[in-house]
Amino acid sequence: MVRIALQSQSGLPGMCTIHANSASDAVTKLCTLPLLAGANISSSFVVPTVAACIDLVVHCSRQTSGRRRVAEILAVGQRVEDGIIETSSVFALDADGVLQARPTGMPATEKFERAGIDVLRLLEAA
Repeated sequence: MVRIALQSQSGLPGMCTIHANSASDAVTKLCTLPLLAGANISSSFVVPTVAACIDLVVHCSRQTSGRRRVAEILAVGQRVEDGIIETSSVFALDADGVLQARPTGMPATEKFERAGIDVLRLLEAA
């Protein structure tokens, strides 16, 4: 299960759940599903729209006990190259199963700064 934090083009925040095997698979699924509507919509419209609207993707994995646990937090940038959205893993599980910050290459920090969130300070504290 993946939770996605998004903001509509009108600036209204929201959240949704999508079933996928990873955070990046969820982004791919969001870009692919609208294409099932037919020829009236194209990936050249869908992919940049998804990139502009999604800020974070939180991947929750299910443990053998049935409990869910955050496995990764993926930041989604606004840049698209060759139909691929720029993303960066912000938090991920290490080899010992501990969620660790990965502050390198955080895309689109300006999206968070406009909302009054200092991403770099948050990542340093983790």
